[in-house]
Amino acid sequence: MTSPRDAGLKLLREHALIAGNPVTGASRIAVDDPATGDVIGHVPDLGAAETERAITAAADAFPDWSRSDPHARAQILRDWAALVDENTDGLAALMALENGKPFAEAKGEVAYANGFLKWFAGEAERLLGETQDSPLGHLILTFRQAVGPCALITPWNFPAAMLTRKLGPAFAAGCTAVVKPASQTPFTAIALAELADRAGLPKGVLNVVTGDAATIGGVLTASPLIRKLSFTGSTPVGRKLAEQCAPTLKRVSMELGGAAPLIVFTDADLEHAAEETVKGKFRNAGQTCVCPNRVYVEALVAAEYARVLAEKVAALTVGGAFEDGVKVGPLIEDKALDKVEAHLAALKKDGAKVLTGGGRHERGGRFFQPTVTLGGDDALFREEETFGPLVPVFPFESEDEVVAKANDSPFGLASYLFTRDLDRAMRIGRRIEAGMCGVNTGLISTPVAPFGGVKQSGYGREGSVHGIDEYVDVKAVTLALK
Repeated sequence: MTSPRDAGLKLLREHALIAGNPVTGASRIAVDDPATGDVIGHVPDLGAAETERAITAAADAFPDWSRSDPHARAQILRDWAALVDENTDGLAALMALENGKPFAEAKGEVAYANGFLKWFAGEAERLLGETQDSPLGHLILTFRQAVGPCALITPWNFPAAMLTRKLGPAFAAGCTAVVKPASQTPFTAIALAELADRAGLPKGVLNVVTGDAATIGGVLTASPLIRKLSFTGSTPVGRKLAEQCAPTLKRVSMELGGAAPLIVFTDADLEHAAEETVKGKFRNAGQTCVCPNRVYVEALVAAEYARVLAEKVAALTVGGAFEDGVKVGPLIEDKALDKVEAHLAALKKDGAKVLTGGGRHERGGRFFQPTVTLGGDDALFREEETFGPLVPVFPFESEDEVVAKANDSPFGLASYLFTRDLDRAMRIGRRIEAGMCGVNTGLISTPVAPFGGVKQSGYGREGSVHGIDEYVDVKAVTLALK
């Protein structure tokens, strides 16, 4: 019987893809397993010339693909999704190897990622237009047409879901794509691209380039052939990419950093709130842009909530992706541990009490203990994402105080609220400056929900009926009727 790890290695391909053809290079980038540091493979370190070739391939494929029957595009997406379903274990194992997240969690991401292919297959068949009578006596017809070849830059923390969340709507609309996956996790993207090819995606519609992010990003943003850029990653990089896109006035959508507040009121079910906090915070070892970065609990119940939370967090098993019962894996790289340590040190300096965890894990390497603190100053956590398994809990006194703290941040991606009071839930849910708010839940991401932020967390929406709007232009055709 094939082990999950072996199934993953069978999907590992050490090449990029341009116009449907494998591309290798003289220079290679090593990809390691964060749990062990062992190299699992290499991908080409491509440069400007190869990126230009990929752009040309996408531009050449665009006319036929954009004019193809949307029902045919929908069927290709469905066939691709079926292949993803058939290869769930292999894709999840490959992701676990290069990302480090537990195998069971990786399987959940594959299912989540595949949901976008299935959802946007349906949206491809619903590219509706409108008719409108003109005051000039004309009839105005509107059409939603593909914006053009797209550059899609994806992060390492969700290497499958962030890819399909962009490619699903792009392909449904009739766009072609050049994908730049993160160098830490390129193999998942390459494997998904191979499955798309097997599903019948025409050559050149999907191109995958690997290499230096600044070099490839510079070529993608400068090219007049690329009409749309979608980026998921840090706010500083997003700012730079947006600036680089300005001369060619590309359509741009950005899903950037967050510093999500989670608020617990005295009337909340504390057991449930703590359980949902764990679900929201410790996916991918806390390396998600929507995980709670700062937890505010009404002072009367703050100590009790923190106690319950610490008990649950202390019970989480830390280990490698394929070990039984593991819930928290390693961090992606050494400097990620340094950041968690720095944030924890700042809390302790400000008087916070460590309730569980509190340092690097005894396993060594890139493992960090799941940690809960109570008290201290929240200022740092309004400004920076920890991106690791640390939950700081801060007491608060009033609704106005906690809303002000929640909003006193340059970011506004996700937020969370726990209360049994429906009026309060609606009132605060609308007052919080964030693109998304989960009420009595720590999990808010699904293919049918719009995903995106406000302020310096970016702009544009992915998923839902709104997701395809990022990849279409609205054209008006005016008919003079006699």
